Amino acid sequence: MAKTDGYIFLIINPKSGASSRKHLVDCMRDYFHQSGQQVQTFFTQSLPHACQLAQQAAVDYNCSLVAAAGGDGTIREVIHGLEGSDKPLLIIPAGTENLLANELGFDLRPQTLIQAYEAWQLRPLDLGTVNGKCFTSICGFGFDGEVIHRIHGWRTGHISHLDYFWPIWRCFWSHSFPPMRVCLDGQEIFSGQGLVFVGNISRYALGLQICKYAQYGDGKLDLCIYKCRHQAHLLKHAAATIFKQHTRGKDVIYRQGTLITVEALQDGPVYCQIDGDPGPSPPAEIKLIPQAIKVLVPPGAKPAGMRTRLRRMIG
Repeated sequence: MAKTDGYIFLIINPKSGASSRKHLVDCMRDYFHQSGQQVQTFFTQSLPHACQLAQQAAVDYNCSLVAAAGGDGTIREVIHGLEGSDKPLLIIPAGTENLLANELGFDLRPQTLIQAYEAWQLRPLDLGTVNGKCFTSICGFGFDGEVIHRIHGWRTGHISHLDYFWPIWRCFWSHSFPPMRVCLDGQEIFSGQGLVFVGNISRYALGLQICKYAQYGDGKLDLCIYKCRHQAHLLKHAAATIFKQHTRGKDVIYRQGTLITVEALQDGPVYCQIDGDPGPSPPAEIKLIPQAIKVLVPPGAKPAGMRTRLRRMIG
């Protein structure tokens, strides 16, 4: 179906993002109406509701495009609902970090979204699952998983980058680096204390290129394991990652594959996060769904740079 042959199914998370992102959503709604496009707008009540709305759009013959405004969690659930359908997705970044939108080349300008819609360049997007729960960008086990669990223990709505400071600070001093066993495509490649990241995109929070070789439509998941026993070692890994040198270290394992398992090797919690939300604890089976949906990208798209990410932080 051509983009002008049907209506636009617009899904909005009303609780997501600062005022600047809400302005971006309003600009796109005005653009669609001024262009003569029929738009049906739906507001999410929860993350599962976002998935349900996307499932509704996926089977509607008269829908030519799904546009979704929200953060990484909202976008993840919309993609989950569209999985396997022929409905293309336009992401309107409206959350705190917007990892996937950044990777696809979107910034905070309405013109970038308009160019993506008018050019109608579709790209395949893979999807990962952790024990059946989907993720679009990255999942982590260990330190960052505990940070996310701390934040979501008290959050009630939109959060800013500053809300991460105290959870990160407290986790830095209290985290015990639980031992894990990791297998890739049926072969054990790591057993010990550390941090485990599985990525479908190359950049994590603040643009850190943890899974630096990941491509969102290449049919592979990137696995990055930091061998880590104590806080000083964590600081070393952080510095190497900032300067994009971490994959050269002997205490880092970097691989690609389609099936990854993570198992805890001692009693006690091993926290997991998926796209910035709490995820299932080990034992975890991580699978790839290749080319789950098609997404619109801006012409000449490349991952957003640090300037865009800093603007998101400032709001």
